[in-house]
Amino acid sequence: MTPMTIEEVLALPAVVPLLTAARALGLSRNTAYRLVKRGEFPCSVIHAGDTFRVPTIELLRILSLRVED
Repeated sequence: MTPMTIEEVLALPAVVPLLTAARALGLSRNTAYRLVKRGEFPCSVIHAGDTFRVPTIELLRILSLRVED
């Protein structure tokens, strides 16, 4: 999986699938799911049914990108 550029991360919608968040963080699919299972993914994860979503605002903060409050 190719990591995302800063421009791609800044263009993300408010909530993204887990694998999109993993790509933004440079994590593999297996690592992302392993971290979620252990409760150690680097930002909060929303579990809805059988899917996982991540708030983009948290990705921006973790990556030290602009976050306007």
